[in-house]
Amino acid sequence: MIENDVPYMKRTRDFYRAQGYDKDYKWAHYDDVPFHHLQKPLRECKVAVVTTAMPDTEAGRAQRQVHSCPSQPTPDSMYTDELSWHKAMTHTNDVASFLPLTQLKRCEEEGLIGELAERFHSIPTEYSQRNTMENDAPEILARCQQDTVDVVILVPL
Repeated sequence: MIENDVPYMKRTRDFYRAQGYDKDYKWAHYDDVPFHHLQKPLRECKVAVVTTAMPDTEAGRAQRQVHSCPSQPTPDSMYTDELSWHKAMTHTNDVASFLPLTQLKRCEEEGLIGELAERFHSIPTEYSQRNTMENDAPEILARCQQDTVDVVILVPL
C-alpha cells in the first residue's frame, strides 16, 4: 500500500464496528449495470451533472434532500464539510476540481457535447440504500427527464 492511500472500505468497516454495529456496511452493487449505449452522438446530447456536494446555502447545509441549482454561472462554493473526503490531504475550495460545470460549458462551446443542462442536481450522501433507491434516485431521474437530459455525469465526493 502507498503511504498516503486511504483504505476506505476497511476504515469504514472499522468505524462501524467501533460504534457497535455487528453487521458490516454493504456497498451497493449490481450484476447488471443500468447503463446503455447513447442513442445519438455526444455532440448532440444534453449533459447534466449529479453530485453529492450540496449547495452552499442554508437549505443545502440543513436539508438532507435532493437540490437542483443553475449550472451557470458555476457556483463559487459547495457545501462539502459533512462528506467523507481526506481533509488532511486535499480541500474543496476549487469547485471546478470536483464539479465540472465550467469544463462542460467549454465542451459545449467547442461542439464536443450538444449542451450543458440548465441545472445540476445534488443528492445527499445517504447511508440508507433503500432511501436512495426508493426516494432520491427516482427524484433525480424525474428531474433529469424534466430537463430532457440525454447523459448524466455522476460526481461523488
